[in-house]
Amino acid sequence: MTTTAARPMTARLGYVDNLRILLTVLVLAHHSALTYGALPMWYWAEPSESLSGLALMAFVVANQLWFMGFFFLLSGLFVPGSVDRKGPGAFARDRIVRLGIPLVVFWLVARPVLSLPTWPARQAQGESFLTFWFTAGDPGPMWFVEVLLVVSLGYAAFRALRARSAARRGVLSGAADGVVLPQAEARPVTFRLIAGLVAVLTLVTFVWRLAVPLGTYWAGVGLPTPAYLPQYVLLFVVGLLAARRGWLTTLTVRQGRVALIVAIVGVGPALGVSALASAPDAGVLALVAQSLLENVVAVGAALGLLVLFRERFSGRPAWARFAAQHSFAVYVIHPLVLVGVAVLLSPLVAPAGVKFLLLLALSVPLCWGVAYLLRRVPGVARVL
Repeated sequence: MTTTAARPMTARLGYVDNLRILLTVLVLAHHSALTYGALPMWYWAEPSESLSGLALMAFVVANQLWFMGFFFLLSGLFVPGSVDRKGPGAFARDRIVRLGIPLVVFWLVARPVLSLPTWPARQAQGESFLTFWFTAGDPGPMWFVEVLLVVSLGYAAFRALRARSAARRGVLSGAADGVVLPQAEARPVTFRLIAGLVAVLTLVTFVWRLAVPLGTYWAGVGLPTPAYLPQYVLLFVVGLLAARRGWLTTLTVRQGRVALIVAIVGVGPALGVSALASAPDAGVLALVAQSLLENVVAVGAALGLLVLFRERFSGRPAWARFAAQHSFAVYVIHPLVLVGVAVLLSPLVAPAGVKFLLLLALSVPLCWGVAYLLRRVPGVARVL
């Protein structure tokens, strides 16, 4: 008989790391789909308006509903404990090293390399190569690292201010230059709490998109999807709270099953409403429905996968430990690998769906192989 009781957190790192592996592979699939989808939205694109090209774009839009928000939630899970151990100051310095250095290196090296196909046109307009090198393109998928750095430093600042306030009142003492917050007793997650989270996300998303509609691009900071910022930030906060309050251990199997079914069923309506809401004459009701369905899918997928992996995929075989250890490096270097392989495949004449599968099949092991070799370079593993 299936129980609805949650297991203790003994396998937390196993299933959370396994989820990070899954999401990293999904990022590669997402950008492989952009390579051959109907719209040219990647560094190297071979757009196809065929049925498979349109299907790849639908896959991209469906991913966008939830998977980066889930990345932020998983990232938030590890932050409170890290601040507890190191203190806010040391944590902030570590985040600047671990996130800031890859961001700067990607901006200075990988970004212009990935933009080289645009160099002949810019040269024809009289632009110097030096100007091209420092202005071409944007940070691409490293926007995630950029936003994660900002919200992580924001939490560190919050903890530092709280520590100073506590020190003045003399009510708390902590390690290093911070304060160790007490671990709250694990609290049960109720369907009412989940519905409340969806409601808050929906309201904030709707209000935000009155000023920042879907399709907005913030070129100055290289942020391609600022319309989803409320989801990213609030799910990061949910990760912080889940770690502190033990929510992952109290999610029941029934809640996870219901959440995952709702997410899967909700994808189709979410895509349909998104198409309606993107029309120039879209009314307020369509925008509210769009915000609601997006966040139903996002929260449902996150909760459902957390429970599924906790119950079924919490083991850590050698290959999973290796993959988890190198997953961040894979995230950083994958655009270079994907574009390189796509260029090699460009002479191949095949349907967009076939080329997508071939690109993904070749790039996944290659990315982990390159990440392994890169992390063998002295000092690199400290950052990646």
